[in-house]
Amino acid sequence: MLRDLRPTDNINGYDVRPGYYDMNGATPVRGGVCFTVTSVYATSCTLLLFRPGARRPAVQIPFPESYKIGSTYSMIVFGLEAEKFEYAYSFDGPFDPKRGLLFNKQMYILDPYAKAVTGQSDWGKPQLDRCVYKARIVFNDYDWGNFKTPSIPLEELIIYELHVRGFTQDESSGVKNRGTFAGIREKIPYLKELGVNAVELMPIFEFDENGAYRYYEGEKLYDYWGYNTVCFFAPNTSYESDHRHHREGTELKQLIRDLKSNGIEVILDVVFNHTAEGNEKGPFFSFKGLDNNIYYMLTPDGKYYNFSGCGNVLNCNHPMVQDFIKNCLRYWVTEYKIDGFRFDLASILGRNEDGSPMDQPPLLKSLAFDPILGGTKLIAEAWDAGGLYQVGSFPSWNRWAEWNGKYRDDMRRFLKGDGGLAWAATHRLTGSKDLYDPSHRPNCASVNFITCHDGFTLYDMYSYNVKHNWKNGWDNTDGANDNNSWNCGVEGESDNPEVNKLRIKMVKNAFATLMLSRGAALFLAGDEFCNTQFGNNNPYCQDNITSWLDWSRKEKYSDVFEFFKYMIAFRKRFHVITKNRRTCTCTLPPESLHSVQPWKTDFGEDSRMVGVMYAGASDGFEGIDEIVYFGINAYWEKLDVELPGLPTGYVWKLYVDTGKSAEHVICERNNIMLYNRRISMQGRSVIVAVAQKMW
Repeated sequence: MLRDLRPTDNINGYDVRPGYYDMNGATPVRGGVCFTVTSVYATSCTLLLFRPGARRPAVQIPFPESYKIGSTYSMIVFGLEAEKFEYAYSFDGPFDPKRGLLFNKQMYILDPYAKAVTGQSDWGKPQLDRCVYKARIVFNDYDWGNFKTPSIPLEELIIYELHVRGFTQDESSGVKNRGTFAGIREKIPYLKELGVNAVELMPIFEFDENGAYRYYEGEKLYDYWGYNTVCFFAPNTSYESDHRHHREGTELKQLIRDLKSNGIEVILDVVFNHTAEGNEKGPFFSFKGLDNNIYYMLTPDGKYYNFSGCGNVLNCNHPMVQDFIKNCLRYWVTEYKIDGFRFDLASILGRNEDGSPMDQPPLLKSLAFDPILGGTKLIAEAWDAGGLYQVGSFPSWNRWAEWNGKYRDDMRRFLKGDGGLAWAATHRLTGSKDLYDPSHRPNCASVNFITCHDGFTLYDMYSYNVKHNWKNGWDNTDGANDNNSWNCGVEGESDNPEVNKLRIKMVKNAFATLMLSRGAALFLAGDEFCNTQFGNNNPYCQDNITSWLDWSRKEKYSDVFEFFKYMIAFRKRFHVITKNRRTCTCTLPPESLHSVQPWKTDFGEDSRMVGVMYAGASDGFEGIDEIVYFGINAYWEKLDVELPGLPTGYVWKLYVDTGKSAEHVICERNNIMLYNRRISMQGRSVIVAVAQKMW
């Protein structure tokens, strides 16, 4: 640290001196602000100071050549008051597009380490100058106090994926601060009642919802999901109800503190595979003006590779980009106490600078062994838009978990009755050991899911055979076609009570299956009360009731909500579900597979019924075992099923039977004992039984 903070120079009326070169971004220091920024190929850098809201800089302060060490410029400007200025940079340097050099000193460049981006607070209100972004100082003085994180093992997570705006934006949410971090805080009692122990927030890094807006049939479409990042260190201020400048992030920190105080971890969906700058036709406001040929993967002629499907690809395994990403994640962990990250299109993070996949990508390895990220959950979406699919083979170093896309696909197909999937289903239910070697990655590699933001909601999965994305404006060509859904006989909404009854049963079957599977469990917010997107499986641009949760459905589908609550509580109650416990005092194996007859696993093309039994010693109860059995009959007719035999003194008690009428699906309290170990399973149903000690 500098000991003498006296100015050494005066430039354009401002006292300045060399700054702190290892302190990225703009940081308040005694008597002024330290500005530090790096560019390898720039020949000069100028700090631009704006009056709040101004379109042109009031002051330009060039960095003296002597203030540059290596590729880093650093300068302390004295006498600056944070409330009275905004800032950006301009860089001069070579312009040679074929070499990827695009320097233009007329362009305003956003600080990539900015903690707040100006002009973004009012959702849907475009800036006067499109894609011109400036930054402001943020006072980092939030007091976390003596705060402890829940530190829940990954395999015990029940993750609730939500969109900050869509979660409470509809009036039916009943909250005061709709569509904001504060709105989620108001819903914490609801989340506790539901029972989830983690929330996964869709992108909250600053993005511009107007960055690619357009109109379709008179309706304005937005970059609603937020997967086009503008700034990686700044929270999206349009998600804040309190728009006080220089306090950006405080509301998010309060949300995180309250969630974690209630035993709910916070995971961020992060997008390091591309940025909002797009391709050659995209805007120019950040990395393009810093070192375009370093931060982006470029073809030999200077164009942009597009393994993201969004125009550009970050050059993640370049040492400078590695440092940037690591610094970003460390910042969110240390300053916001984030528990984990889900990396969008994470396979891109393992590509070399020429786009080829790497065996041991340095970025992924570096994150896996980073000491500050050591307790942080790292979850990969193990594929990308360039065709690289790594589910089961993503480089892990026993640290990276994966969104298990094969779980989603196999279980969707099995549950709707497709043949030849019984063996695949048993693998997915029991932790996908065919994908993740249990000797190295026991129950902590797979994040199981049937629904997420990308695709149908759970209700829509059993209401639509095909996507209905016409309102997105792409002639229904966007979004996935391989949904593995089934409309139960009628496309879309139906007034047929039998169709609707079947749909609700299928929803319950799917969620029960998810809760009984080994590996972390993730589901989409609103599935617990049959939220619908009206058949749209890609509502990335829909800032309306298509994407917002309709909370009135919670009352309409109250039995579904109660079932979700019950199954979440059941998963938490019986720890034998999530991992092998201490050895069972009886002779039963810790995990076993069954068909309509116990211990029979001769599954064939026509097998549509599987059973799984978990057994282990109960914690804290000597001589008592936890034994849980569940069966899935994906066949459309009823089947007579025999459960496995139990040790002397135990009998099977039926806890759940989705084949029963809605009011009797949860049958734990009804004391239904299966003394002869036989049950007639209704077509398309799930049963759950627990071994009960008779004396």
